[in-house]
Parts: sequence; structure tokens; C-alpha cells
Amino acid sequence: MFTVRAQCANSLGRAGTLKLAHGRVRTPAFVPLATRGAVKGLDAQEVAGLGYELILANTFHLMLAPGAELVQELGGLHELMRWSGPIITDSGGFQVFSMGHGAVADEIKGRGRRREEEGRILSIDEDGVRFRSYVDGRERFLGPEGSMAVQAALGSDIALTFDECTPFHVTREYTERSTARTHRWLSRCLRWHEEHGPKQQAVYGIVQGGVEQDLRRESAQAVAASRCDGIAIGGSLGRDKSQMHEVVSWATGELERQAPSRPRHLLGIGEIDDLIACVELGVDTFDCAVPTRLGRHGVALVPEPQARWRVDLFKGRWSHSREPILEGCPCPACARGYSRAYLHYLLRAHELTAVRLLTIHNLSFVARLMGDLRAGIEAGRLAEVAAALRAGAAPQDSAA
Repeated sequence: MFTVRAQCANSLGRAGTLKLAHGRVRTPAFVPLATRGAVKGLDAQEVAGLGYELILANTFHLMLAPGAELVQELGGLHELMRWSGPIITDSGGFQVFSMGHGAVADEIKGRGRRREEEGRILSIDEDGVRFRSYVDGRERFLGPEGSMAVQAALGSDIALTFDECTPFHVTREYTERSTARTHRWLSRCLRWHEEHGPKQQAVYGIVQGGVEQDLRRESAQAVAASRCDGIAIGGSLGRDKSQMHEVVSWATGELERQAPSRPRHLLGIGEIDDLIACVELGVDTFDCAVPTRLGRHGVALVPEPQARWRVDLFKGRWSHSREPILEGCPCPACARGYSRAYLHYLLRAHELTAVRLLTIHNLSFVARLMGDLRAGIEAGRLAEVAAALRAGAAPQDSAA
């Protein structure tokens, strides 16, 4: 299902093609989140028009509402969304983590929990997880077989196996026990899928192990030794970027040795500098809420590394600015001449048009960035392209 077209000579970066039931995906690629069956604010044709070939939907939320049975009755997630390309569904493991511990950033920075939904874990054991639904307060259960059954009903092209996403602050002993249990759940997921899963649905196992080098390597070895079609890297990846890149390198380095022909997906990472660094580390696909979440908060992605590739259009300094978000950007927000002053005004007036335009711009920016990285690998110039992007070059790839 995966072909490596080009390999970087001085890094693990590679360009390839994923062949899935609903089409092909050029890698490295960013995967927008369609958490509840929609990329927030956009329809499926708009997302495809920006160059995206793969999206990610959320098993946990769709299980609770509208329910996997209803999605299946209505023809599956592709038919429901009117999305003709491939879809990957996560396992629900990360949502279990969030209910128990809050977001990773909140945990590390010591903030109180800030969750979109209120739910509560009741127990985590060998069978799976019991929790209180945020939809109706009822007690629900999700385990390896149930997660795979939901993803089968949704009809995704790639299903992720059920895992426990351990928090950053737990002990090594807890991480070791949790990782071992994730490996046992992996075996159960694969067994269920072999007996009951859609034949055209690929399955990715998930590497855990926290920030422990030996556990990360052992987990990568265990997942590579399984019958999964691809491999995702998940869990808490570290306190800061340098540690996160190091943890990813442990996993991808081991996977390059153990399973070089299988695709690698990095869960929940999407900052611009992280995308560049992790492409160099050999990651093929990424998913993250960053581009769409920033757009909903009035923040646009721009080639300004010193500002973390961001400009906050809600700030008053833009109230009289005639310039577009980014000169030369082909996205509708920029190409149609909408000024920063106009977007600033719409944001202050709480007009949804601004949110839509910024979301489209941000997704376009990331799509072109990934296109530049792909082209750099194929031309044998990844290091040069990566250095230029880190220095503030604007993404150029118009065919991303």
C-alpha cells in the first residue's frame, strides 16, 4: 500500500505514495482534522480544492454522536460527508487521555483542564475503558474490539488500533505497564480486524513509550513485528520541541531499521517548524488541529519564523492595513484581495466569514509547505528547501 518514490541522502526524509481504497495520497502530507465529520467551517470540496487528499475523523466523538450505526446506515462516512478521498480514523485512545488528564499543553504548563466536552473516565483496565459520556451522561465502554468495530462501521480507509496515550508526568513504571498493555491491545485489534474488518481497510499500529528511549525503541520494534499495514507514533512526546524531536527520532530510526517499507504517521503534530523537522526525521503523514484552530482564533500562518509563523489579525495594529494576509498567496483570502483591515474588522464583529477565510488560508499555507518539502525530497534538495523555509521563505508549491 506504500511506495517510496525518493529517499533523502542525508536524512530519513522520503517522498512516497499511499495507495488506499478511496485513492492515492502523496507523502509527506498533512492531514486536516474532520473531527465530527467535517473540517470546521469548510465543505469537502473546499478541502479537496486546497490540495488535500486525506483527512482524519474522530472515532470517539462520532461513536457518541451521531453514532457509528447511523453513519453506517447512511452509507458510511464518505457518503455522509460527500468526501470522495481517503479517510483515516483515530482509535479513541487520545480522547480517553484527554478526559483523564486534559490536553498535553495544559498538563505540561500546569493549567486547569480546558476541554470542549465534559466527560469522565471511570476505569482503565485490560478490557478497555469505562467512561461517562459527555453527550448524555451515560456510562459507556470502549475497548480494542469496540474501537475497531466503530471504525469498520464508519468505513475509513485507515483504522488506528486502540491504545492508551499516557500523560507526560507519570512514572516510568506506569509508562512501561501502559505500553505493554497497548501492545496487547494491538494484537486484539488486529485479530478482530482479520476476522471482521473490511478487507479494503488498512490498519496502523501505534508506537507508545513516553519519553523513555528504550521503551520507545521496544514499542517501535513490537509494532513493526506485528501484521499492521502502517505505523503511527503517539503519546506524550516531551516537554519541549527539542525533546519531542528526539523522541520522534528514536521511533523513526527504529522503524527505518525494522519496517522501512511501511508508512509512518505522527499523531497530533502540526506546527510549521515541527512539520519541517519531522519530515527530515522520516515521518510520512501528520494530523493536527493547529491550522484550523488558529484560524478560528483570528490567527493566520505567515512566513515569519520569529513570530512562530503567526500573525494575529485580531490585534488593533491591523485596523487600517491594506495589505493582504500574505502577498502572492494563491488562497481565496489573499488572491481576492481581502485586506488585513477587513479581516480584523470581521473578527471584531464576530463574523464567521473571517474564520472561514483564515481557515482556508492556513490550510492552503500548510498544503503548499508540504508540497515544497515533497518536491525538495524528489529533487535531492530537502536540506536546502528546509533551511529556506526555516529562514522565512514563503511556501511556493501551487499544485500541493
